Amino acid sequence: MERSVSSSLNLKGKRITVVGAGVSGRELALLAGRLGARVFVSERGPIPAETMALFQENGIEWEMEGHTEKAFMAEALLLSSGIPPRSGVVQEAIRRGIPQVGELDLVAPHLCGKIVAVTGSNGKSTVTSLVGHMLRRAGWEVGVGGNLGTAASTFTDRNLDAVVLELSSFQLARASVLSAAVSVVTNLAPDHIDWHGSYEAYVEAKAEVLKLRAPGGWGIVQDRDVEALNAPNAERILTLGWSREPLHRTAGHIFMDDDRAWLILDGEELPLFLYSETSLLGGHNRENVAMSLAAIRLLGVDRPARDLIEGFAPLPHRCEHAGVIDGVVYVDDSKGTNVAASVTAMTSLEGRKIVILGGRGKGEDYAPLAEAVLREADAAVLLGEEREAIARALGRAGFSAVHEAGDMEEAVRIARKLATPGMTVLLSPACTSWDMYANYGQRGDHFCGIVQTLAAES
Repeated sequence: MERSVSSSLNLKGKRITVVGAGVSGRELALLAGRLGARVFVSERGPIPAETMALFQENGIEWEMEGHTEKAFMAEALLLSSGIPPRSGVVQEAIRRGIPQVGELDLVAPHLCGKIVAVTGSNGKSTVTSLVGHMLRRAGWEVGVGGNLGTAASTFTDRNLDAVVLELSSFQLARASVLSAAVSVVTNLAPDHIDWHGSYEAYVEAKAEVLKLRAPGGWGIVQDRDVEALNAPNAERILTLGWSREPLHRTAGHIFMDDDRAWLILDGEELPLFLYSETSLLGGHNRENVAMSLAAIRLLGVDRPARDLIEGFAPLPHRCEHAGVIDGVVYVDDSKGTNVAASVTAMTSLEGRKIVILGGRGKGEDYAPLAEAVLREADAAVLLGEEREAIARALGRAGFSAVHEAGDMEEAVRIARKLATPGMTVLLSPACTSWDMYANYGQRGDHFCGIVQTLAAES
């Protein structure tokens, strides 16, 4: 059994406040309690009844609907992953000189097995899930989670062969303790600028995953992102690109050819997989598969790609096939919550498109989105808070086939009238869902439900 690091925080008998009672905060509180801390949880919003029952069962005190003086009667604050650095509770802790500890620094010393750390602006959930799937197909005992939905804390002190973690920029911004056998940065594009304060700070947080490798650990990054990531220890870095000759000299290269991906390492050119061996849609997903298979190879698993990929289904709301109506394919990419994700979805799917865009924005520049729409789409249907801002960007790009909708039902019906056989109607909003839905999953489910109803009526 292999531990990621050799030491851990000594919480025994200490008064600890966990800030946030969501998935990661709840599990952090339970872990801190198991480690002997006197735990208090402070949540600015409501706490679900089942979480309160769990806290009571484990002797954990809590408060909700705001952070009171009790939150600062602590020797340290444990910050769940989404707490912004400029939030009032963090700034007050800094003013009072109370140390703050990020999620990974508490959890990492108690993770057993080889660690695969996956981050990136887009595709990280697919790569995390796919690496976990492949390792299980190879017979490994694996924990898969992190920012994906299952908190990293749930894998502590379990006898696992590997733990595959999706790590957000929020988690990495506060991480100093991890020892990854393989670190993957799927790609870089502007996101979460409101949280980090700048794109440079966001990239700096993502780059931490490469610094948190074990001795001899590997990194896998896009060839185009090497300089931005200031990739250390280049002799243990694999780059991925669509050219056989990489832009940067590193230990190896993943080459995306016309019909297959190759791994070029130690002077050998090894086939990774044929694109026909995966059902995932789009060129970006081919990159995700290639990075996943390369990570598996670096962990010492040498099995045919077809065997490892078999049985893996696309993750919900990530370029997922939603249905066909009158010869038009409908694709649900509700997870496309930033400009880069939507641009990638549009350019990766073949053929002409009607694209549905809009929601609540993140303060991004829509010019790159408008350029992609100009190249890839015959029309754009806009809804949500950002529809006017997106419409202005489309107008500046010279794209005039813009239609506005009041809700998703109207958007799908407009798209259906505009689409002709052989085209794709793509929901890839480039925005969050929070103006109209609780989350992107609910938005995608609604889109798919509308498509299925219309398909049944046709």
